[in-house]
Amino acid sequence: MVSITVSTLAFGVVFLAELPDKTALAGLVLGARYRASYVFAGVAAAFALHVVLAVAAGSVLTLLPQQVVQALTGALFLGGAALLLMKKGEGGEEVRRPEDQTFVKVAGAGFTLVLVAEFGDLTQIMTANLAARYDDPLSVGLGAVLALWAVAALGIVGGKVLMRRVPLALITRIAAALMVGLGVWSLGEAVAA
Repeated sequence: MVSITVSTLAFGVVFLAELPDKTALAGLVLGARYRASYVFAGVAAAFALHVVLAVAAGSVLTLLPQQVVQALTGALFLGGAALLLMKKGEGGEEVRRPEDQTFVKVAGAGFTLVLVAEFGDLTQIMTANLAARYDDPLSVGLGAVLALWAVAALGIVGGKVLMRRVPLALITRIAAALMVGLGVWSLGEAVAA
């Protein structure tokens, strides 16, 4: 049986921890460029997998080499920045029409980015700790996955709203610069570890 109290606690803790995280930025960038429902499907699937792993494996995930996770995350952010800067949208400043975007490509990009970037992340560790502390993996898992989905949805919707007010070229340059910063920071952490 699901405990509303434990689920609510997990939701609040994970939501607040994930809100300022790099995944909100990734959702905003992907949401600005691609069909929101496709992006959300991929991101939501990756978050669900992360929660299942965190709840099932508990704190074992924290034993993985953080240096490898940071290096891979850094490389993905730098690669994503390069792709953003090199890609020319069809129709000038406009995002490609949804019919030109396949579900598999867009959802796959969101899934892969979140799967790698969030592996061993604070919210995954927190979810594992909450599951261990309350010995209620179902309630913790439900609260954690709903919190992660809510943050992803906010980021994706934020990207769509931003697109209506700011030119795509500017959004792309700013997002690429932020991704370069995150990539360099992640690689720096990998080297320092």
